[in-house]
Amino acid sequence: MRADSARDYLDELVNWASARLAGDEVLLAHLSGEDSDFVRFNHATVRQAGTVSQRSISIDLIDGQRHAEGSVSLTGVVDTDHHRVVQLMSDLREQRAVLPDDPYLLYSTASGASERLVDGQAPLSADAIDAVVSGAGGSDLVGIYAAGQSFHGFASSFGQRNWFAADSFNLDWSLHHHADKATKNAYAGLAWDPDVLATKLAWSRRELEVLSRAPRNLSPGGYRSYLSPAALREIMDMLSWGGFSLRSHRTKQTPLLRMVTEGAELHPSVSISEDIAGGVAPDFQAAGFTRPDSVSLIAGGRFAGHLVSPRSAQEYGVDTNGADDHEFPTSIAMAPGSLPTDDVLRELGTGLYIGNLWYLNFSDRSACRTTGMTRFGTFWVEDGEIVAPIDVLRFDDTAFHLLGDRLVGLTDTAETILDSSTYEQRSTESLRLPGALVEEMIFTL
Repeated sequence: MRADSARDYLDELVNWASARLAGDEVLLAHLSGEDSDFVRFNHATVRQAGTVSQRSISIDLIDGQRHAEGSVSLTGVVDTDHHRVVQLMSDLREQRAVLPDDPYLLYSTASGASERLVDGQAPLSADAIDAVVSGAGGSDLVGIYAAGQSFHGFASSFGQRNWFAADSFNLDWSLHHHADKATKNAYAGLAWDPDVLATKLAWSRRELEVLSRAPRNLSPGGYRSYLSPAALREIMDMLSWGGFSLRSHRTKQTPLLRMVTEGAELHPSVSISEDIAGGVAPDFQAAGFTRPDSVSLIAGGRFAGHLVSPRSAQEYGVDTNGADDHEFPTSIAMAPGSLPTDDVLRELGTGLYIGNLWYLNFSDRSACRTTGMTRFGTFWVEDGEIVAPIDVLRFDDTAFHLLGDRLVGLTDTAETILDSSTYEQRSTESLRLPGALVEEMIFTL
């Protein structure tokens, strides 16, 4: 089954299944699929390459306030898929019969239709491979390249139809020096630019050269620091872990609790939104509710809004804005600032250049205090020049400082970061983030 025919296939399959509903049953169906190329590099040489083409359908079979969900893989062979779907529906009826009512069940009863296509300009995989191998410059490059189309569809027995497809690419790599010494980088997006890749690989080679120098051992304390977009991504992931969820706010489990109970604010230059229009995630969710192009979450340093799933909407008596059940951002974006991106080392002066952060967790969730480690790509900078790598450090600090009273500025450009995870299929989560210069970041060991 070709990707361009999957939409019609979903429509026909749901029409067929809807004709086999019993009584007042309601059927909600969500199709997900991809056609992706994957390439694994080691020593800047292709070690493994392949293509994944898959489609699956998830069905929520509802009767009153009772419902059961399940999914099956699709083959594109009509008789086979009909058999799989009818068997799934039979299994769901058996499960539903012993389930209690779900008091927070809420789903779309609309009958409209929508389509959103995000046309990317990824290169042929062979051309991407050539660019990576030549750009490595003889270094020991290890990484994964993934590219292709992901698509999602929603269909219900009410006649609602929604379709989304996006082409994207994601290259995630490390240049290894020796033992545990390496520098890490990534290039992802919709439109492939060989010059951007060349610049990023050149930066990785520059970092690799610095790794050959004796490392600097720093004492615990506070240091002026620059967080690259990749490092800031780790901080944002922690903020997103309940930070914008209506359910987490109502149950007082949000790490941004002080923003809504004490009026705490971030720096006025910090504005964060769920930017569906600028990402590669579907503009609808599994219960059929559509998502607005943008939801303001933090505006000018002040808390501005929540992500509200249908279940939270039902529980708390508010309107949903199409968030998934876990109410985690899928396309988060932070507005850039005024710090010239090309001058971050000069603006940093003397301090830490942090390319990546690792192993983050909350040390005090209610205070939005996070602990984690530096590992790859952290360097000591003096007078705007990288002079030495840094031994591994542990930080322990709060976003109310890092993005609040200690924030010097955000870079004037933002980088697109696509989640590289491939559990079940390629992720459609994305971030668009600037870098952040911080007057002081606290390191405990």
